[in-house]
Amino acid sequence: MPMTILITRDVPDRVRGFVGSVMLELGPGFYVAPVLSAAVRNRIWQVLTDWQGELAQGSVVLAWQDARATGGIGLSFLGTPAREIVEHDGLYLSRLRDAPALPPR
Repeated sequence: MPMTILITRDVPDRVRGFVGSVMLELGPGFYVAPVLSAAVRNRIWQVLTDWQGELAQGSVVLAWQDARATGGIGLSFLGTPAREIVEHDGLYLSRLRDAPALPPR
C-alpha cells in the first residue's frame, strides 16, 4: 500500500470535502495518504469520475506507486489539467498543454 497523491484544481467544494475526508490536505487542493489500498483508491476514483461526469468542472490528478507503469508511477486524470504528462524514453515529462510536441526520435 504505497503513498497516494491527489491534486485538484478548480473543483467544487463537495469534491474537496470528500477527498479531505479520506486523505490529508497538505495545501490547497494537494492531498496525500501514506497508506491507501488499491481498493480504496479505486473507489475514491470512481466517485470522482461519476461527479466529474455530472459537474464537468475542474481537474484532478491521481498518482501512486505502480511498479508496472512507466517510471514506477501510476497516473490517472480527470478534466483538463493545465499541464500534460507525456512519456518519453521511459520517463514521464510534464509540459504546458499548449507547448509544442517533443521532437521524434
